[in-house]
Amino acid sequence: MTTHPQWPHAVLDPTAHRPTPFRQFVLKVHGRCNLDCSYCYVYRGRDDGWRERPARTPEPTMRRTAARIAEHVREHGLDRIRVELHGGEPLLTGPEPVLAYVRAVREAVPADCRVTTTVQTNGTRLTAAALDRLAGAGVRVGLSLDGGRAAHNARRVDHAGRPAWPAARAAARRLAARPETYAGILCTIDPATDPHDVYRSLLDLDPPGVDFLLPHANWAHPPPGLPSRRPGRHRPAPTPYGDWLAAVFDAWWDAGRLCTRVRLFQEIAALLLGAPSSAEAVGLSPMAAVVVETDGGIEQVDSLRSAYAGAAETGLDIFRHSFDRALRHPGIAARQVGERALAPECLDCPVGRVCGGGNYVHRYAPGTGFRHPSVYCADLERLVRHIAGRLDRTARETTQDGT
Repeated sequence: MTTHPQWPHAVLDPTAHRPTPFRQFVLKVHGRCNLDCSYCYVYRGRDDGWRERPARTPEPTMRRTAARIAEHVREHGLDRIRVELHGGEPLLTGPEPVLAYVRAVREAVPADCRVTTTVQTNGTRLTAAALDRLAGAGVRVGLSLDGGRAAHNARRVDHAGRPAWPAARAAARRLAARPETYAGILCTIDPATDPHDVYRSLLDLDPPGVDFLLPHANWAHPPPGLPSRRPGRHRPAPTPYGDWLAAVFDAWWDAGRLCTRVRLFQEIAALLLGAPSSAEAVGLSPMAAVVVETDGGIEQVDSLRSAYAGAAETGLDIFRHSFDRALRHPGIAARQVGERALAPECLDCPVGRVCGGGNYVHRYAPGTGFRHPSVYCADLERLVRHIAGRLDRTARETTQDGT
């Protein structure tokens, strides 16, 4: 039996807020991966629950999941949803399981609900034939890479130690030739790399967007390059991740044209200008994503696995429970209650409502749980203040030019 931390499980009343319906459904196609990345929080992390689940989602589970999604869409009158096909590696046995899952969902939901579908892959199984099938079905493809060169992706190897980069580079080239199918790149940052080199090399792959991700870490297991400390808002503090991201922001901002979308930068800029957030990494907008595992288990986002074994579990499944039932789970409710989920230090912080406490999983400390500042607190403040300064300077320069 999983022992959950005090907050939110023993403290938060999940019925004390009006839940936001799920609009993003992360569906696991395959529960195994052909890569053995050294930093993987799933297959090298503290939660090995994946071993007990089917390697591949059976078709009856796909159909039942699709029916539950359709039920949720009708219950809440949703006119659009996002379906993201994940793994492991979702293309491990080819595109057919992905296409079968997509068909099941599209056939189940009401005709007036728009279904946007994306598969997130490491690229090693994205052959030309597989891409043809996915593109033909209107499934967009996102790549997971650590940069646009072999050296950046040295940690991404298969189980025999062979580099994944040659196949991933070929996949990126195929996608660049089909921009209507290219969803973009997810890039986990490494502050030991040259930020300008990583950014330029990613641009060479012609992605429509790049999501820079902080490595999943917490107060018990701090990220590489940061010291172990008690939870809190420590100042002064080293900011290697904030410095890295600030350097990339400058390259992106100073280009004079939009070379690619960088969601983290766009989200922070929008929040500084008063707009709501739409990503879980920053801001206080309610999280509206849910995961369905290969056995039909309804779970929270995978990143929680980096906190402790069982952290993502809800005890619910699509055979016995609706998605509305999941909305009342304390862990999901905690990511929908906005400021009520923040630590006192975050409420008092001048940039707290912009960073939103950072990614929920990065706030974890054993025993007490997730009501702490992010382990990346200083890095996030560094980045937010840097972007705020650039926006302010640009506004002043524009005003001067106009006069």
